[in-house]
Amino acid sequence: MSKWMVAAKRADFQKLSEEFHISPVLARIIRNRDVITKEEMQKFLYGTMDDLYAPDLLKDMDKAIAILMKKIAEGKKIRIIGDYDIDGVCSTYILYKGLSYCGAVTDTAIPHRMKDGYGLNENLIWEAYEAGADTIVTCDNGIAASAQIEYANSLGMTVVITDHHEVPYEEVAGKRLYRIPDAAAVVDPKQEESHYPFPEICGAVVAYKVILALTAKMQKKSWKEVMKSELGLELMEFAAFATIGDVMELRDENRIIVKSGLTLMKNTRNLGLKALMDATGTEPENIKPYTIGFVLGPCLNATGRLDSAVSALELFQAKDRATAATIAGNLKEMNDSRKELTLYGLEQAIAQVEEKGYEKDKVLVIYLPDVHESLAGIIAGRIREKYGKPAFVLTNGEEGVKGSGRSIECFHMYDEMTKCKELFSKYGGHKLAAGLSLPEENVDQFRNALNANCTLTPEDFEEKVLIDVPMPMEYVSLDFVKELDLLEPFGNGNPKPLFAQKQVRFLKGRILGQNRNVGKYTVADEADRVYEMIYFGDIEALNTYMRQKFGEQNVDALYYGRSHEIQMSVVYYPEINEFRGNVSVQMVMKYYQ
Repeated sequence: MSKWMVAAKRADFQKLSEEFHISPVLARIIRNRDVITKEEMQKFLYGTMDDLYAPDLLKDMDKAIAILMKKIAEGKKIRIIGDYDIDGVCSTYILYKGLSYCGAVTDTAIPHRMKDGYGLNENLIWEAYEAGADTIVTCDNGIAASAQIEYANSLGMTVVITDHHEVPYEEVAGKRLYRIPDAAAVVDPKQEESHYPFPEICGAVVAYKVILALTAKMQKKSWKEVMKSELGLELMEFAAFATIGDVMELRDENRIIVKSGLTLMKNTRNLGLKALMDATGTEPENIKPYTIGFVLGPCLNATGRLDSAVSALELFQAKDRATAATIAGNLKEMNDSRKELTLYGLEQAIAQVEEKGYEKDKVLVIYLPDVHESLAGIIAGRIREKYGKPAFVLTNGEEGVKGSGRSIECFHMYDEMTKCKELFSKYGGHKLAAGLSLPEENVDQFRNALNANCTLTPEDFEEKVLIDVPMPMEYVSLDFVKELDLLEPFGNGNPKPLFAQKQVRFLKGRILGQNRNVGKYTVADEADRVYEMIYFGDIEALNTYMRQKFGEQNVDALYYGRSHEIQMSVVYYPEINEFRGNVSVQMVMKYYQ
């Protein structure tokens, strides 16, 4: 069930329209994204790389740069330890490319999901020590690794943390005591003492800022000069790729990084990224956040899920087209295999929820011992979408039970897990996603504890549809649809705007697509103005709803082009449809009632 609400953010839309040369409707949409001041509006519409925040605003950046410069000057070996997801791979590549460019003796290690688990462990530190590494630089991990960093310190190693995850804490007398690891430098915008203007950046952006600051210091240039160099522009692509892949909100500087990075990717400087586009049939000119989130990104994640993410890193490090093409082809095949395994696991998860009555729980905890542990996060995300509830999927790992969680907006996953942290052997994450390890005998306790502590109300589970403007379709023109391009890139934190109209009559329709899963309709408003509307959602559910509301005969009549009785309110988004040289406006129906 969805609850429709009209965004009611207030401002002088006419004045903003005149000042920024946009329509009042566009001004209202931007205001709905919590863009308040004129400076924020200017940055949202016309922000450039020059508007990014200076790297030295990150706490401990000066310490990290001083350490790295000293180690480079002394010829000490630096090992970068990353993570096996998109953000981890991109972060690792950024640091490796940047440190190498600055003359560092450096190599990389990415944890194996099954053998190592997430982040730092003693084995990875010992391997670095044995290989002669003097210094470890983490990326996209490390903030929750206090014990491991103590171990590295005991070996006489230097550790620099670059991360973006929440800082672990303990509740003592109602106050949070944060536990910052005892590393030589900790660069993480989530630290309590950090005053970075926009802490919601991914690990790759943190790594990017480190390289900008380091290179600028070593070359006696400004960080903006480095950012606009060949090195800075290539690494910007990977900061953008990771921002999308890690589902960061596309607000503030994230929006500028993604917007700039997508433009750069159209003529990418990286052979591996170009090969991955070729392998997946991606047209560089049409690359968007969706392309990275659902086509390119999953190929990188698949190798970290089913094997080792090292091959994803090797893709970006490829020095010739043939090598890049071979690795990209392998990653695509692995992702195709991952899709099949995911579907099988999802079917098992749904069956367990329904057979054991878990759908009554506020928080879903599903234990699938035989499902590949690397697929837990994807399946948890699909379960959250299906049931509209926070979901954890647990599997049998090599050392006990491992799992991943995906949350809804009202449920802070990391905070809720902290309330029962005694059940875990390891855990970490943030508001909307988390990972954990625990003994098998604690699985049921974990489910019970989460639900006992849960304060979610029935309203929290309702899907909230936020309508930007209740706007009749007659106001939509080609020029207006083109103006909406100013809002791109769309994604988390900056969704496509939604409009609504009541009393839309459905005149005729047909089902399209190879899988017959697209509905195309001719609709009319109260004044008999006619529009084309398309629906990419669940066609079966739509038809069932219309049969219940309007009867079998009227639905049949709709698809025979003789409908007179079907009338619904719709939430829609307008887009341009080009077919055989003809350009027209088409409405994309998102919701109906």
